[in-house]
Amino acid sequence: MGIVAGHPDVSTWGGTPTEMQARLGQSHAERALVLTFDRIAPHVFQTLAENFANVASSMYEVLQDRQDPASLERLAEVMVPRTPPPARLLKEAAMLVRARKAVLDSGDWLTAADLAQLAGLSTRNASAQPNKWKKQGQIFAIHHGGVDYFPGYGLDRDTGFRPMKALARIIEVFAGRKDGWGMAYWFLSDNSFLGGRRPQDLLACAPEQVIEAARDEVREIAHG
Repeated sequence: MGIVAGHPDVSTWGGTPTEMQARLGQSHAERALVLTFDRIAPHVFQTLAENFANVASSMYEVLQDRQDPASLERLAEVMVPRTPPPARLLKEAAMLVRARKAVLDSGDWLTAADLAQLAGLSTRNASAQPNKWKKQGQIFAIHHGGVDYFPGYGLDRDTGFRPMKALARIIEVFAGRKDGWGMAYWFLSDNSFLGGRRPQDLLACAPEQVIEAARDEVREIAHG
């Protein structure tokens, strides 16, 4: 657990939930604000902790004395990136936002609880079986807002809404090349190998064609 320097009256800590609980148990602070991260790289976490410390210290000073122009200037400095992001980065970010919104708006995604109910699984621990399928490579998921969502088009109605066998073969083809979001984009996009049709629309009726389309996609990636 690390403690980032800041204002004398404001402390910013970083670490695991267990470390934070122990630290809070020893604290005599009047109030505490806690942020949690499900998945984050250590170096990214450290950078965020340092930035939050700067923001917290500056905001505290501003709130203590709203009329202090110097404090307002410092707050503005820490809230704005040190250098403007390049136009390319902004363009890529906008494209990513649109792509993810298109996936989410497609309405083909189920939570573990939804999937468990649909497949007649135990609802006591609804995420157990879907997560087991994901771990075994039988189905994939996209992670959004702290929740895993599973593709409804990857389920076979004839087997009680279990994952389609073809889906596991496609996941294997894309292993190490596309993550959950990457596969979601691919399934949703018009595919020239499939005559302009979307892979997710053909998965149930023409699984072998979709598998070949996935292999063709990997060949294109390999050849740049």
